[in-house]
Amino acid sequence: MIICAKNMDYRLGTQCQRVQNQVMKVNSEKDLCMKALASRGRLDTVSQQMASHPQYLESFLRTQHYILYMDGPLPHHYRHYIAIMAAARHRCSYLVSLHSAQFLRVGGDPQWLQGLEAAPARLRQLDHINKVLAHQPWLTAHSHIQALLKPGEQCWSLAELVQAVVLLAHCHALCSFVFGSAAEVDSSPVPRPPRGTPPGYCVCDAANGNTAVPPTERTPRRRSFDSSCELACLREGMYKSQEENERKADLNLQSHTPLHIDAEEEEEEIVCSTDPSRFVMDPEFGYQEFTGQEEDHLQVFRVQDYSWEDHGFSLVNRLYSDIGHLLDDRFRSVASLPSPQDPDLKRAIWNYIHCIYGIRYDDYDYGEVNHLLERGLKLYIKAVACYPDSTKNSLRPLPWAPLKASEKVHVNLLVMEARLQAELLYALRAITQHMIA
Repeated sequence: MIICAKNMDYRLGTQCQRVQNQVMKVNSEKDLCMKALASRGRLDTVSQQMASHPQYLESFLRTQHYILYMDGPLPHHYRHYIAIMAAARHRCSYLVSLHSAQFLRVGGDPQWLQGLEAAPARLRQLDHINKVLAHQPWLTAHSHIQALLKPGEQCWSLAELVQAVVLLAHCHALCSFVFGSAAEVDSSPVPRPPRGTPPGYCVCDAANGNTAVPPTERTPRRRSFDSSCELACLREGMYKSQEENERKADLNLQSHTPLHIDAEEEEEEIVCSTDPSRFVMDPEFGYQEFTGQEEDHLQVFRVQDYSWEDHGFSLVNRLYSDIGHLLDDRFRSVASLPSPQDPDLKRAIWNYIHCIYGIRYDDYDYGEVNHLLERGLKLYIKAVACYPDSTKNSLRPLPWAPLKASEKVHVNLLVMEARLQAELLYALRAITQHMIA
């Protein structure tokens, strides 16, 4: 007799399905851990913060890895130096130190880290467009593009410039997330294996205090995360770090004082401490209100005339292969996240940030911004988007009482992605104007 199991009301099928779902979840977490650990050997604070939204984290890590490490016209040490320049505009020591270390790992000249003056002339030429995109992107003009592409010994190719612009915008926006999430210091990093450790060494050995290197195993050099022990340690470290970050953030909100950096934690994370001011030539240049500037040539940027979907995406994807798809996936991922509180809040936050940067949507009622965003939240969003380093001090707005930790991260992700798209729109429009001039 043949029994059809799927027609029987046994709990076995439900249990199997539950086990299958758990396996899929574990594999998903494992993949995220692999991507986050691929370049640094451990889970950094930014990835830990974003881990509460795994779908977005997947998209973010994929894009960042592509920009920094995959095929592209710029050499890898140039990419990290450009990231240093971008982060320095907001005095983000976390990212400056992180990319300084990566710059040296990929063979960069240590002399360049003495400051922007020590860098090649080609990189110094990016300083102007770097500061404009970081603080007043509406000033970006096709003349800036023309100057960089002007034939000469130190000129840039169009493909190189597009990758540089994408990298600058990515790091500027990431500074907003770093400061907004109080992620400037990695509070509880997953232990890194000691130097000279063979590839088969398990991360849990370091977590358990066993730093002895097995003398017998010799395997080809590669990163291995197949061990369930490794995965468990990574998850445990990530969860503990998230809990510690939330605890410190709550204490910080209650006391209205900035977070204090423990010396041991700073030593663990900042492996190549570098003063951001070394890479800034015009420190006085900063954010100014778009509506308060009186230049006649400044006009509102209307999305109906130049949008990401209809113009920016196709241009950047043509000049920097596949990056358009990756960036578009980031924008779609953050837009698809479950909305904190009111479903219309996401669009209000997004459009408010674009409004601050002089970008308008003709089909949107901006009265909704004042209706949905309380004053404290608007002040916070503007600070994180426009002058994020100021959020470190005790005067930063604190509108977070009713929000969960994942919702706070969600708002910071919206700020980061809206700012990223705003910078890209201005830069890509300037490139388009140069191409048709």
